[in-house]
Order: sequence, then C-alpha cells, then structure tokens
Amino acid sequence: MDNPRLYLWIALALLGWMNVVQWNRDYGSTAPATASVSSPAGAAAAGASNAAQLPSVTAGDGAAATPSAAPAVAPPAGAATSAPRVRVVTDVLDMDISLQGGDLVRADLLKYPRDKKEGSPPVRLFATEEPDFYVMRSGLRALDGRAEPTHLALYTSAADEYRMAPGQELRVPITWTDGQGVTVTKTYVFKPGRYEIDLHYDVDNRSDAPWSGASYVQIARHIFQQKRSMFDVESYAFRGPAIYDGKSYRRLDVEDEDDAKLAENVTDGWIASLQHHFVGAAVPAAGDAYHFTLGEDGNHSLITARGPLKAVPAGTTGQFSETLFVGPKLQEQLKTVGPKLERVVDYGKLTILAEPLFWLMEQVHRFIGNWGWTIIIVTFLLKLLFYKLTETSGRSMAKMRTIAPRIKSIQERYKDDREQLAKQMMEIYKREKINPVAGCLPILVQIPVFLAFYWVLLESVEMRQAPFMLWIQDLSSMDPYFILPILMGVAMYGQFKLNPAPPDPMQAKIFAFMPVIMTVMMAWFPSGLVLYWLTNTLLSIAQQWKINKVVEAEAKKGS
Repeated sequence: MDNPRLYLWIALALLGWMNVVQWNRDYGSTAPATASVSSPAGAAAAGASNAAQLPSVTAGDGAAATPSAAPAVAPPAGAATSAPRVRVVTDVLDMDISLQGGDLVRADLLKYPRDKKEGSPPVRLFATEEPDFYVMRSGLRALDGRAEPTHLALYTSAADEYRMAPGQELRVPITWTDGQGVTVTKTYVFKPGRYEIDLHYDVDNRSDAPWSGASYVQIARHIFQQKRSMFDVESYAFRGPAIYDGKSYRRLDVEDEDDAKLAENVTDGWIASLQHHFVGAAVPAAGDAYHFTLGEDGNHSLITARGPLKAVPAGTTGQFSETLFVGPKLQEQLKTVGPKLERVVDYGKLTILAEPLFWLMEQVHRFIGNWGWTIIIVTFLLKLLFYKLTETSGRSMAKMRTIAPRIKSIQERYKDDREQLAKQMMEIYKREKINPVAGCLPILVQIPVFLAFYWVLLESVEMRQAPFMLWIQDLSSMDPYFILPILMGVAMYGQFKLNPAPPDPMQAKIFAFMPVIMTVMMAWFPSGLVLYWLTNTLLSIAQQWKINKVVEAEAKKGS
C-alpha cells in the first residue's frame, strides 16, 4: 500500500463521512400548530393544556402520578404573553419575568450579538413568539386541593424594573398569596458576570393548617423541524431537551416513543434545552430526589423536574430552591453550577478527546489572547506529540522516493507479469528495509484528533465569532473569501509533490487533483478548522522535507 495514496483516500473518506453525518444528525420534526382558543370548546382545550403543563404530585411523594387538584384560578392559555412583566437588567442579561407564574419569558444575552455586523442586536434565548417560543416556568404544587403558586398563578411585584448595581448581587422578589394566610415570596438572585440564577421560595404559613408543596421547573419550547444548510454551521447543532440523570447525559426527542415515556427519579441531575452555543438549564437542589418527565403540549416540548414534597406546619415558614442557568455554554461557569453541566457542550462520542483538547486550547489562550494563534500553537504541540509516530511514516515515504527510479524500471520490465512484478517489488522493499504500510498507524491515530478538533471548534461558544486577523473575523464560521481553503489546497498539493507519486500515471493524475476536491469540501467548514488543517499540512511539509534530506544523505553515504 502506498503512503500518499492511503493518506489522501482516508482524508477524502473522512471529509465525506463528516458531511454525511452532519447532514443527517439530530433531525427533529414539527408538530402541527394548535388552534387559538375563542369558543367554550376552545376554553376547555385551554384548561386541558394547562393541566398538561402541571407536574403531578401525590401525598406519598412517589414517582407515580395522581394529579392534585387544579389551581383555584387557572388563567387561559397564552395569558403569560399579556400578563404584566418585570424587567431585569444585569451586566450580562436583559430579561423579562412574567407576573403570571414568575416565568422567564424573555432573555437577551448582552455580550453575544447575533452576528458580526455593527449594531447587531443581542442573541435572544427566551421568547414567547412562535416559532421561537422558549420559556422557563417554575412554581409550587400543593396537596389537598389548596390554592397553589404554580406557573399559572398571578404574582405581584413592588417594582416593574430592576437593574444591577456594578459589582453587586441583584435580588428580584415577587409575591403570591392564597388569601387564607399562606404567602409565597419567589426570589430570583442574579450575580455579577454570571449566567446562573438562584431561585428561592419562602413560604410563610400563617393559616390554621399545615401546607405541603413540591417545587418544579419546566422548560417549554417549540418543537423544531431542523433544516440543514451547508452555509450555516448552526443548522447542524442539536436543538431540544436533554437531561443528566446523575450518571449519564443524554439528549431527548419528544417524538421518540421511548423518550416520550421518560419518568425517572433523579438525584443530583439536571434538565436542559439545548441549541448551538447556548442553553437554558435547571439544576435541582443537591441531594434531593426529583422526578423528571418529558411531555408535549401542542407544538411545544415540556421537560420538567419536580422535587419532593415538603411540609410547612401552621405558623411556620419553609424554603424551596433550585438553580437555573440561562446563557452561553461557558464551560468554566457550567462546571460550578451543576454536576457535569458542562456536558451540554456536546462533543458527541469524541468527548474523551475533545475535552482535554479544549482544556489545552484554553490554557494556551490564557497567555495568547487570540483563538487563531491558539489553534496554530496547539496544532504545533500536537505535531510534536505525534512526531515520533509520524517520523516512521515519513522515513518510509522518503525511502520510497529514493527508490522510485528502480520501481519504475521494474514496472516497465514486468508490466505483463503482475506476479513477478509484485515479487520483485517486495524484494526491493525487504532489501531497503521499507514497510509500504508503515504510514497507516500514524494517519489512523490522527483522524480522531482531527474530528475532536472539529467538534471543539463547532461546539465551543468561547470561539463563537472569535476573530483571528485580517479578513478572518469569526473562526467558527467559514472563510468569507475562501482564502484559507485555497491556501490549504496549495499546501496539500505541495505535500503531494513532496511525497512519492503513485506508479500508475492515471492514479498520479487523480491524486494530484485530490487537493482541489478537498479545497472545495473544506471551503464550507469553520475557518478555524481550515486553519488547523493548513497549519498541520505546512508542518507536515517541513517535517517531510527534513526527513527527505536526511534519508537522501544516508543513501549517498551508504553508496
């Protein structure tokens, strides 16, 4: 087997496989839109919808579900969009909290513009408009048919806007009362520079009877029909619900029969709704067993975490709490919010390689401050790591180059006797101590690293819109002028010329054309990945050139 031929075939197969996998992964489906409610029958449907949104709770605090009574007053579906809102502005978030249930119904990420154009608005993570509907609900469910502060209940607020003072924590309280002595203060706590939000409930029971309830968080989102576009990297990212059950992370599909039956008791886990680079997640209190379910309400998926029942005796107070995360998938922050919450940065099956690779890049970036130069330096470090492994392949190719005239002579002599041709070639390989398949292992070892690099560049929000220099202003998207892919193609052609050409003239022409094919394919990949491939190719050329010189000198000395 010929080394350059193997290298080029593997590279072509690799890129083709990546395109096919990316084209087919994570398809969702769109549920039919629900009709608006305007008639008595429609009102009944709205009530059914409200009931479907509420998690069940039983006196035995079990995982099985016997729903408690509906809330005393259930506003019609869609009331959250018209209910009064409280605006919250921090140094990183601009949010709306609906006074119906205290839902998070709008979230703008102030440090993340939608695109690189001047004046671009910030990324909007939560919204109530279709088809971008995406809200985070929360509340308390009560037993015995008592009124309950669910996400359908109405709260009051002392102010309609809260703004964070520089460097200070911001607390946003809203209040609900049942009119019979039970008052619940629901407080969101925001921290400077952080995307985590602490959620606390303070229950003041001044009634004559004990009050028992269970807290819950529910993420409701439009079910997407994902449309792929080779011009839009974001279109390939998974968008939908996911959970961590305390042991493993998995993505969910509400239209999958098994996922739709999700009903698990989980300790030290979390629920989330993912999209490219951003996430909304809810992390239950540590040590408490929560019940996770996945459901569907019209064209919305509902991923819910409901906590255990807690009793608040008459004349006392009680507390409930969860932690929310609303923002970019910043791994440094995610690690401190919940167990394995950084898994929402989904590198797929190559996580075991991608995570240490990202860690290395992050450490280099701390000193360099530029992700483009970070990619170049890390590529150089990886080349050093694999140097001894690739040196074997390089020496084999260099020796193949030195004996190329003899190989050609043998091919001409035995062109009509393939058996004798193979025998003569193997004798030359044996005499010159050349292993024609020596390059297989180094190339196969590097393929997973290349794929891991691809996922790091695709999934890591730290590199979203990250500039390099000159015309490359976003390493996570394709080169707008295709300059890097062209340079990569030129470098690959130079590498091809440096290595021994296939003995068959037709094969030589085909493989000489391979850099053009790969240039076209790589033109649509993130420019950061093309930069990695270009750097790796240039370093490979330098390494092979040096090895060729050494082998040629050894051959002259030996002769």
